[in-house]
Amino acid sequence: MIEFDAYKQKVIALRPKLSVLSAALKLEDAQREADALDAETNADGFWNDLDRSQKVLQRVKQLRTKLESFRRLKARLDDLAALVEMAQEEEDSTLLPEVETEFAAVDAALEQARLSTLLSGEYDSCNAILSFHAGAGGTEAQDWTQMLYRMYTRWAERHGMTYKILDYLDGEEAGIKSASIEIDGENAYGYLKSEGGIHRLVRISPFDSSGRRHTSFAAVEVTPLISDDVEVDIRPEDLRVDTYRSSGAGGQHVNKTESAIRITHIPTGIIVACQMERSQHQNREVAMRMLRSKLIEIKEREHLDKISDIKGEQMKIEWGSQIRSYVFMPYTLAKDHRTSFENGNINAVMDGDLDGFITAYLSMKAEG
Repeated sequence: MIEFDAYKQKVIALRPKLSVLSAALKLEDAQREADALDAETNADGFWNDLDRSQKVLQRVKQLRTKLESFRRLKARLDDLAALVEMAQEEEDSTLLPEVETEFAAVDAALEQARLSTLLSGEYDSCNAILSFHAGAGGTEAQDWTQMLYRMYTRWAERHGMTYKILDYLDGEEAGIKSASIEIDGENAYGYLKSEGGIHRLVRISPFDSSGRRHTSFAAVEVTPLISDDVEVDIRPEDLRVDTYRSSGAGGQHVNKTESAIRITHIPTGIIVACQMERSQHQNREVAMRMLRSKLIEIKEREHLDKISDIKGEQMKIEWGSQIRSYVFMPYTLAKDHRTSFENGNINAVMDGDLDGFITAYLSMKAEG
């Protein structure tokens, strides 16, 4: 059948992509490093330095995961080639849907793996903290902020990642004024770092009885959750710690005690908050991790020598300098203003279909 001939050529065309991916992932180097670290784990005295041993084991796990993921992808491509060969020999048209489905899945997996090779930043492998802030516009902007919140939690679920709420402040009538979530998963920050900035919405407002078109803004801030073994000098006298009662999506413990914590780093004006843990002590620990991560990430991004060089104005949000626009009326379109990538299926985008935007951004950064 001519369809199977076409798929045979398509499968053959995937082979060079696999070779390029292997080189980009530096699999031979990864294998050598994993073998050397495995030998180290079997050496006498390996557990004498607990910090060192834990880092070694974590690194071995990362390397083995990379190697095994590639092996599974190669095996899947081999199985697909065998399926096409069998279908072609037997001229079994009933296998065509399976061939089509599996080819699309393998092609997508190869593209996802290629995308991961673009993640070369120091903190790309970290989990991510996403913070949402409603812009001016009251209920309309707060509703838009909640829509973005849902969009990113749906993206996380699509990719097998988990998320937990750190802070959540309800809107006055609808939506949310601000929220922070932690997204846990492989390369979470590497993928989501492209999403930080101002997001603009254009639609007919459901809160306007006159049915007028409204423009709303919300800010998304993305920070890597940096491990505790990275040292950062935060002076106690530079912190203002406020406690308050929790509000929002926090379950039974919400509003019963002043367990929520807000920490202001006075020299920079950076503010972090956590209210979702059960005790004030736990909330303070989480908030301090958030603050450490923000300070370290800004310091590295701005190529600064020390934390004290960070200026508060770097954290200010400038409404109108949007990175992406989402238009619901008079047409439907989501367009990224940095890469010009666009998607006309606005419902899919709001349901977490962001991979096209993320791929375009990472590819642009890799080329530039």
